[in-house]
Amino acid sequence: MLDNSPRFEHLPPAPGVGYKPQHFAELRADPGAVEWIEIHAENYMGDGGRPLAQLRALSEQFALSVHGVGLSIGGEDKLDVEHLARLKTLLGWSKPASFSEHLAWSTHGAEFLNDLLPLPYTNDTLTRVADHIDQVQSTLGCQMLLENPSSYLAFAESTWSETDFLTELARRTGCGLLLDVNNVFISATNLGMSASDYIDAFPLQAVGEIHVGGHDEEIDDHGAPLLIDSHGKPVDDPVWALLDLTLAKSGARPVLVEWDNDVPDWPVLRSEAERAARALALVK
Repeated sequence: MLDNSPRFEHLPPAPGVGYKPQHFAELRADPGAVEWIEIHAENYMGDGGRPLAQLRALSEQFALSVHGVGLSIGGEDKLDVEHLARLKTLLGWSKPASFSEHLAWSTHGAEFLNDLLPLPYTNDTLTRVADHIDQVQSTLGCQMLLENPSSYLAFAESTWSETDFLTELARRTGCGLLLDVNNVFISATNLGMSASDYIDAFPLQAVGEIHVGGHDEEIDDHGAPLLIDSHGKPVDDPVWALLDLTLAKSGARPVLVEWDNDVPDWPVLRSEAERAARALALVK
């Protein structure tokens, strides 16, 4: 029988980074403020090789968060049980302190779309997503965290606000929440709402992990700013300010710096983690 007890019971209320293999040696030798790492589950579902060997070594040194991108929690179809089984195997040997997924969908029939697509916030959607979360938590034997999306449009048929929708999902299923502050800033800018009001309405007591990351700015057809969740540059100052506001309300939480594209040399990413450490130091 697999021993599913994590090596680290919880993620520490400290900075983490999204792990990239090119940082392996430097991360182990000179982690700076970094106390935990996050991986994308789908990159580690193979049977062996260097990636799994490196992850095993890192998991002895750092608390581990596994972040899924392929379950399609919001999809209309049933969850892929084979994908879920592979995920259970990964969690069984890696023993993460946290597992999370996105409030999004990425499947249609037999097709898998390489994107995290938005959902209308309706009663039907709420029931479907809650059922999927129940299935995931029952299969994996652990609580999952659900991440708020970055939004580029709003659905006319939505009858719930996003914060109320997430609050109700957490209440019904017992799942935790992953609060992506960069996504909040992106959605607020794109949809013309207040980021601070969103944080005020968010159920911070359910938050097990916070994310920050970089984004790109474009201009839409009407000349208004359009922010894209790119994860390919440093965190912008307004996002750091929103993190400071969030931590002042929530208290210290694990804070991850995401950088998935145009990945920099280790000292650059380490400096972003040190900026997160300074934010956390204000509330410890």
